[in-house]
Formats: sequence, C-alpha cells, structure tokens
Amino acid sequence: MRKKQRKTISKTHRKTISQNSSVNRKYKDTLFRMIFRDRKNLLSLYNALNNSSYTNPDEMEITTLEDVIYVGMKNDVSFLFSSIMNLYEHQSTVNPNMPVRGLFYLARIYQNYIKKMDLNIYSSGQIPLPVPVYVVFYNGGKAEDEYQELKLSDAFMKSEFTGQVALECNVMVININLGHNEELLENCKILWEYAYFVNEVRENQKHGFSIEEAVRKAQKNCIEQDILKEFLKKNSAEVKDVILEEFNQEQYEEGLRKEGQMEGRKETLINLYRKHLLTLEQAAEEYGTTVEEFQKLL
Repeated sequence: MRKKQRKTISKTHRKTISQNSSVNRKYKDTLFRMIFRDRKNLLSLYNALNNSSYTNPDEMEITTLEDVIYVGMKNDVSFLFSSIMNLYEHQSTVNPNMPVRGLFYLARIYQNYIKKMDLNIYSSGQIPLPVPVYVVFYNGGKAEDEYQELKLSDAFMKSEFTGQVALECNVMVININLGHNEELLENCKILWEYAYFVNEVRENQKHGFSIEEAVRKAQKNCIEQDILKEFLKKNSAEVKDVILEEFNQEQYEEGLRKEGQMEGRKETLINLYRKHLLTLEQAAEEYGTTVEEFQKLL
C-alpha cells in the first residue's frame, strides 16, 4: 500500500517539476519580495533589525540578482546600505544548506560590486568591501526556535585538519510567525502585517477551506482590519497567484522531504536485514508493507 503511494508521490513531483519548468527561465515573485521591494518597507525592516532610525530609503542600493543563472537560488532582496551588504529572504522551511546558497549568492553580489566600483583586486592596497549580513525570515508551519544560526562550516566533512578553514558563511534565521520575536514585529509594522496575513491563510486552511478560499478570506479579513489594506486592494489578483504558488511549492518540498525520509528508512531496514539484525518479517513490519513487497525492494 505505502509503496504504491510513494510511486504516486513521485509522479506528482515529476509533473509539478514539469509544470514549474519556467522557474529556470523567470524569477517567480514571493509575497515577501512584493512587499519589501518597496524601499520604505525595506528600510523599516532594516531599522527594526539593527535598532537604527534611518529615514531616507533612497540611500539604499538594491543589489538583488535578477539574471537567469541565479534564478534557481531563492532570494527575495539584497541591498547595500550603510556599508552593509544585506541579503534578506523568507523561507517556509529551515534548510541546513542555506549557508551554501548564501556563499554563492554573496560571491556574485561582491563580484558585481567590485566591477561597478572599478576596484582592482590585484592592487597592492586592500580594497574596501561592505560587511555581509544574511538573514532568513522563517514563517513555516513547523515549530522552530526564535533564532537559529547556521554556519557553512557545519557542512564541512570531518578530517584531521586542525588549522583555520578558508571559508565561512553565517545565516541568521529569525522566526517571524505570530507569537515569536514580538519586539521585532512590533518595531516593523509591515513585517507584522505580512506575518498576520500568512497566519490568516494558514488558519483558514486548518478550518477546512481550500487554499483558494483561504487566501480570499484572508484578503477580505485583512482589508477590513486595515492590515496590508492598500497593498492587498492594489495587488489582489497577483497576491492570490503568488500565495498559491508559494503554498503549492511548500507542499511539494514537504512531499520531497517525506519521500527522502522514506527512502532513507528503506535503505536502513534493508541494511539491518542483510546484517541479520532484523528478520524479513520484522523489516517488512517496520516499513509498513508485506513480506512479499519488501522482498521486491531487496
């Protein structure tokens, strides 16, 4: 029974990949990016994170990569401000490989910066570079810590090397679901409104509404309460499409993770059986299938 279900999931994933093949050709907006492409909103978020009080959003230089090569690397916005190269994105899942993506993305941003500033990396003098800051705003459905710090070095394979490693990339993951990091959400009203809207969609789904109806009801409720009111009224259709895409992608990625977990569990049980640590019957029972079906996996 479960074996057939896994095959169905795989076919669904392949179909979804085919349907979403345009992702490799065109960047797909996220609701977070739609909101924070507005420089005033972005400056408000920067101030809330850094306990600052800057007032001129025109001083921000947007550095978000738009070319096709980096489309597959999900990023919402990057910008240079106050000698800091900021990389912000939202995620509905916490991925331990974020530092790797950040490394690649930041390297390209700095490459563009050096070229634009006409800096000579072969000069005898040290070239000045902005300080890199990478922040991920988490708003998924799973319980996560208020703050998490992910490091590129955590991915390095164990070795006898005891010297100083050549690379590091730190990612600060901040939980912005309602009830978390309340001071940050209080200091950035637009971030709180964003979190509230996403929460409304999720709550509507929990009450049995389809994703389309959940979005519609969330939009209506937020407009009535003056939450993202003008933004939602102006971008109603686009917001619906973006949210549907985000939630479908979230469901798709969750399916991939579950499928990967099942695949890993299968390999573990097979190894235990081959090492005579489990009988065939025990392995089949643990995997949730019949002995005959489990034998076909060997």
